[in-house]
Amino acid sequence: MKIIYTFVFITLTAWCHAQNKNFTTKEVAINPLLKGTLYAPNESSKKKTLVIVIAGSGPTDRDGNQINLVNNSLKFLCEGIASRDIHAFSYDKRMFAMAQAGTLNEASLSFEDFITDAKEVVQFFKNQKIYKKIVVIGHSEGALIGLVAASQNTDAYISIAGAGRGIDAVLLEQIALQAPSLKDEVKQNLEILKTGKTFELKNQMLATIFRPSVQPYMISWLKYQPQEEIKKLQIPILIINGTKDLQVSVADAQLLQQAKPTAKLVIINNMNHVFKDISGDDSANKASYNNPELPNSSQLLDEIISFIKNLNM
Repeated sequence: MKIIYTFVFITLTAWCHAQNKNFTTKEVAINPLLKGTLYAPNESSKKKTLVIVIAGSGPTDRDGNQINLVNNSLKFLCEGIASRDIHAFSYDKRMFAMAQAGTLNEASLSFEDFITDAKEVVQFFKNQKIYKKIVVIGHSEGALIGLVAASQNTDAYISIAGAGRGIDAVLLEQIALQAPSLKDEVKQNLEILKTGKTFELKNQMLATIFRPSVQPYMISWLKYQPQEEIKKLQIPILIINGTKDLQVSVADAQLLQQAKPTAKLVIINNMNHVFKDISGDDSANKASYNNPELPNSSQLLDEIISFIKNLNM
């Protein structure tokens, strides 16, 4: 994921042993559009818990990767969870199947599509009746998707690098830092979209955010305010953010916790947006987005496991 949010959407069942002998992986098709990997511990407790992981913005796959940005953040997270005797499932976003089928139409996508997908994944595993508890983890944009989807059939919700403000506020902050001369124009464009109307884009410097085919998606996304959505949840909540996150600040995590004081807030020192521990400067931070060998923060996994284990006490 790039520093400024981008919306560039690009156009079964056999068990296999993973490298870690503590778990196995299985390809699972929820429906023709949604396929993912189920990580299952070899020796699972009777009180089975499933963690469903929802990826962030852009064309992100089940492993947390995009074209030319491979870091395996979600893959490592799921492997870590499974190695701790908890099942995990992560899935490709719907545009992957649509692109393969030649049916991807960017203008037809909406934020609600991804909420519906998350709910279908939850319902699929709920119907199996083999899991004592189902926990939703959402990362970045997926944190808001998971936040809405977790209102049904789930036992806990975890936000990792989830914004505490609407996407309009996040975009304006990022533009103000990186291209301040464009802030007023971006604000005007967002105000139009918030009324539910599209507009003719004249400044092609803003095509990444406001090209005609993505404006309907933006309209649907702008309807959701994280602080309002988190108030609706009546299940245990864990909010996690890293101090080296270049895209979502610690302040956003604090805003979520302020809106839901019963939620647990964990700030991980030196963790960045893709779960890596960063000791260097911003250049080292950005380089980690495309380093598939760099492990995730160990504290991230420890905090998640501790939270989930407490659900079963």
